[in-house]
Amino acid sequence: MTSITASTNPANNTRDESIVFVVMAVILAVVPFTGLYPYFVMQALCFSLFACAFNLLIGYGGLLSFGHAMFLGTAGYVTAHALKVWGFEPALGILLGVAASAALAVLTGLIAIRRQGIYFAMITLALSQLLYFIYLQTPFTHGEDGIQGVPQGRLFGFIDLSRPLTLYYFVLIVFLLAFLLIFRIINSPFGEVLKSIRENEQRAISLGYRADQYKLMAYILSGALAGLAGSLKVLVAQNAGLTDVHWSMSGEVVLMTLLGGLGTIFGPIVGAFIIITMQQYLAQFGQWVIVMQGVIFVVCVLTFRRGIVGEIAHYFKRSL
Repeated sequence: MTSITASTNPANNTRDESIVFVVMAVILAVVPFTGLYPYFVMQALCFSLFACAFNLLIGYGGLLSFGHAMFLGTAGYVTAHALKVWGFEPALGILLGVAASAALAVLTGLIAIRRQGIYFAMITLALSQLLYFIYLQTPFTHGEDGIQGVPQGRLFGFIDLSRPLTLYYFVLIVFLLAFLLIFRIINSPFGEVLKSIRENEQRAISLGYRADQYKLMAYILSGALAGLAGSLKVLVAQNAGLTDVHWSMSGEVVLMTLLGGLGTIFGPIVGAFIIITMQQYLAQFGQWVIVMQGVIFVVCVLTFRRGIVGEIAHYFKRSL
């Protein structure tokens, strides 16, 4: 699948994206009144943010990471430990989780960003697996049992997140704010330079831009936002486990992004909702769910080379 570059006027692009964002926000805001299972939608929102963070790196920076699960899982463990063991309130627990993922992104980025292409991808995979085995043995993660029964607590001391409706709107607000931050990054001068590096790194370097520094910053931002998704996921699921650090989770976010549309604004959200919907409603088929996901991915690669949202945007010549 290939990323799309809108050929329309930038002002029209922003208008189209703003309209779609408002429609999306309204639909998500009324979801609790439609009878849909709130936990399912909250889980989908967490993975949507994870996919958007990953898309920031690969779709606009051109860097394929096979180890992005380490940011999701690290933030989850730190937030879970802070809430359950240290008794911190949710906002502080989330901030600690995001800070931990950002710090991890700095450390791993300084190692991985020196390489390009498949070498970068393999280094991130190796680092992620190294971290997986560390978490498997580290006492504070409780090994294969994970951290269970994480309290949702009271946000700022008075907002009770144990109420499903309150938790849903908290997750939704954080997701929308994070999405707007990603949108701003993409459309900022930093984002434009990042796109130019993706398209022709040597030309960008010849113009005086330090490509490695821009790619490292994109990697750190992506890791921190992926950590935010991991912290929110802990609040929703009330547990943190090795599944979120495993290489298969990194594969899932790649699938979500490609399925929705690489390099599109809303594609990762669509892809995440499709994958989470399949896992939720096809769970009765057991391991066959993975086979079904593979079939859908192959069909999309053959028929929707730009991803679902990418093909829609290309057909209507709109920026989505």
